[in-house]
Amino acid sequence: MAILLKNGMVYQGRDFVRADVRIKDGVIECIGTDIEEKGARIVDVSGRWLVPGFLDIHTHGAVGVDVNAAKAEDYEKICRFHASQGTTGWLCSVLTDTREQTLWCIEEYKRWKSLEHKGSRLLGIHLEGPFLSPEYKGAMPEHLLQRPNVGLVQEYQEAAGGEIRYITVSPEIEGMADFIPELCRLGIVVAIGHSGADYETARQAIANGARGATHTSNAMRLLHQHEPAIWGAVLEDDRVFCEMICDGRHLHPGTVRLILKTKGNSRAVAVTDSIMAAGLPDGNYKLGVNDVVVVDGDARLADGGSRAGSTLTTGKALENLLAFTGRPLEDIVPLLTENPARLTGVYDRVGSLEKGKDADLVVLDEAYRIEATYVKGECCFQRESAVKE
Repeated sequence: MAILLKNGMVYQGRDFVRADVRIKDGVIECIGTDIEEKGARIVDVSGRWLVPGFLDIHTHGAVGVDVNAAKAEDYEKICRFHASQGTTGWLCSVLTDTREQTLWCIEEYKRWKSLEHKGSRLLGIHLEGPFLSPEYKGAMPEHLLQRPNVGLVQEYQEAAGGEIRYITVSPEIEGMADFIPELCRLGIVVAIGHSGADYETARQAIANGARGATHTSNAMRLLHQHEPAIWGAVLEDDRVFCEMICDGRHLHPGTVRLILKTKGNSRAVAVTDSIMAAGLPDGNYKLGVNDVVVVDGDARLADGGSRAGSTLTTGKALENLLAFTGRPLEDIVPLLTENPARLTGVYDRVGSLEKGKDADLVVLDEAYRIEATYVKGECCFQRESAVKE
């Protein structure tokens, strides 16, 4: 049966218009006014905002599940939690690990696809490493970092059936200039980060095909007036999408505003970089092989070192971005929807509300809180206080 969401403020053309959305067979059948109601289940969303489902392209887990140790059923737990936060699609970010464990993660991802789902969808895999700088390793296990290895990535991509969509590399690693085009040929979008690269080296990586910057300014050499470094390079180049962790810890609100001022709202991507502690209280957790302690929602390596991901969710990221910037909702929505979809090559299916695209959308209340989440036309989350059909 078709579903008709009536009288919503629908995100169209980077603005909002009052319209109805008719959904059938998991896709958007049409958007407009005076749409045929016959044969459809009517859901009145008057006074609500309808936006594309949020996409999180950098997340290591949630609700007690760490991606590097997740079985297929565990992925489903994350999917159901993510849906409650407005996330309809995500990439599982595999932290630098052994070859054997990485292949195991890939196999569990593939097994997840055979399960019955009730939540957000996995859209592919993100490899954060292992081709990263030891100096800017962050939470990466240094003994597992390595130089470029085309054969290894090809093995991973073949095992994943071509669904490794995104990888983070450090431009300054020996051989990286030639490695990036090889990654692109394997159908993987390259992001640069965990890096102390100078300006020229970062610019060369971009010229060779890198299109993303992983958690911009975090685990990254910062801009100096005499040496712009990698941070200056990714801010300057219009080809690069800059990830931002907008939890108020990884980036000062002023830094968020600066990145948006530089990149505009077409080349910034809100990510969570969440770990298994997301959605849970403070305590002791894991991130890959690392022990992590969360205090007041702040995740750090147990040895007192650097931050180790976050406990952020996409719903909270939306709230923070609105507060940090003072911008209207229509300016912020692309950071969570269109931009990550364009960066990772899935915009043909998701990332906007258009006829023929997957019916992945979020209903926001007057305060921009998540009221309901639809994935391929199925309501997989609805807040108890929400207006019922």
